[in-house]
Amino acid sequence: PDPNAPPPPSGPCVDPDPAVIATCLDTTGGLVALPDGRSALVAERRTGRIMEVAAGRTPVEVARLDVDGTGDGGLLDIALSPTYTEDKLLYALITTATDTRVVRLAPGDVPKDIVTGIPRGATGSGGSLDFYTPGELLVLTGDNGDPAAAASPNSLSGKLLRVTSLSPTSDPPRPQIALSGIGTAGDVCTDGTGNIYVTDRTAVEDRLQRIDKFGAVFSPVWTWPDRPGVAGCAAGANGVAVALTTAEAVAALSTDPNTGAVSAEPTLLIQGEYGQLNGATSSADGQILVGTVNKNGTAVGPTDDRVVKVPFPGGGGGGID
Repeated sequence: PDPNAPPPPSGPCVDPDPAVIATCLDTTGGLVALPDGRSALVAERRTGRIMEVAAGRTPVEVARLDVDGTGDGGLLDIALSPTYTEDKLLYALITTATDTRVVRLAPGDVPKDIVTGIPRGATGSGGSLDFYTPGELLVLTGDNGDPAAAASPNSLSGKLLRVTSLSPTSDPPRPQIALSGIGTAGDVCTDGTGNIYVTDRTAVEDRLQRIDKFGAVFSPVWTWPDRPGVAGCAAGANGVAVALTTAEAVAALSTDPNTGAVSAEPTLLIQGEYGQLNGATSSADGQILVGTVNKNGTAVGPTDDRVVKVPFPGGGGGGID
């Protein structure tokens, strides 16, 4: 055992379910696996805390950002620098009292602005981050309840943005718009072969959209007319896993390894076991980590909110990276 490791959890925050790797968190935002293959970082949306979690350990606060967590705002998502093992840099999508922005966080330093001026509203302020290449950060923004702004090229609401200027500056440049018309933002994830997947919710359906490596939009590749609340996603060469908030489930969608298109009806990996789910990421062993958001509502369990590891059928993640 690591003599410097935090003590194991005890008392009321112990969950007997071996799939639960972290307990007694506040409402979670995004999460990301760490390179050590054993631990992950998870955002607490309302508190602005970034917590390091691992099985058998008490969660440890590694950073805290000043956020406005009213409505559905706060610390929305986090991403590791592509060279995280060397520089320990984190990128975070946060809401302030006046806007939504991307900040870069270095150890021992204050957050530095990368993108500012993304509109925020009372609702519909969700969003997410993922690196597409080492020099290109993808930023998904919600429509703030205004579909017209999501469709307008003059607004950064309801968009998938490409950010290539990753150094802090007092006057961040305007990012490129890769996709417009996003509703309530779910997540953006990449499959390692060039495909980008985006989840969002509209007034008529929930969607999984895809952009290929050439920038062509295949919109959408799957829809849910029953609107189960698509949220976090994790993608690999052969599939995409999507957390469903309202349905309290994780759906697995098989994709064609050559085209990236969804090739079969989704399979539910879990449903109704952990309550409402939001963020999702892949772990080093090909499994999926998801965060719960039960403290958003009234059905709160004694160890909520939690991070849960969801196995893929047969192990190995079914191609999810």
